[in-house]
Amino acid sequence: MKVTIFLFLLFNIPVFTSIAQEKSLFNGKDLTGWHIDVPAMDKDPKLRNPFIIRNGMLVSLGEPQGHLITDAVHENYRIEIQYRFAGAPGNCGLLLHASTPRALYGMFPKSIESQMMHKNAGDFWCIVENIEVPEMETRRGPKENWGTVDGKERRVKNLTDNSEKPLGEWNTMIVECLNDHIKVWVNGDMVNHGFHCTAQKGHIALQAEGAEVEFRKVALTPIKKLTE
Repeated sequence: MKVTIFLFLLFNIPVFTSIAQEKSLFNGKDLTGWHIDVPAMDKDPKLRNPFIIRNGMLVSLGEPQGHLITDAVHENYRIEIQYRFAGAPGNCGLLLHASTPRALYGMFPKSIESQMMHKNAGDFWCIVENIEVPEMETRRGPKENWGTVDGKERRVKNLTDNSEKPLGEWNTMIVECLNDHIKVWVNGDMVNHGFHCTAQKGHIALQAEGAEVEFRKVALTPIKKLTE
């Protein structure tokens, strides 16, 4: 029995390989390579920046709410983030293929979100972009309610429960974006795989959305195929 379980685990662990070199998207010292978009700072520039470097980690303080956005546009890549909620759990997200700023609610850039919200990591949220998955009506609700703007059903539920680590422990989220596909793993579990994405390149963004989140790794690797 123990041998059977070992073999099952061995052959069901994704193996992420690439001949390209992984590159960290932050240097552990400052926010070089990124820019912020925090709407509340338009009226009060003296508000604190919700994105800081602390003890070599990138930290989203949660408030004021907004986004930390890469200066560069990326396509056909694997991004790995290692994160944890520093205090009370809450909401955060990794935005993919981000383009037009403040396209939704005067806050969110046009993008596809890989959700990081506690107990919902790996959901897709459509933000003025769209993506499809198998069994769409089961995971997104009635077709007549689908959409990408306010008032529409924008959430596509992930495939698993309990993929996240206990609070205070580090989670690893890996997302592969290749052409019109987006595939997401949380702590080794494949939790979402979408296709027919309406964007295939764009900026990458991290959210400040109410909860403090620490990132000890944000790294990108170019890819030419998806991991099975």
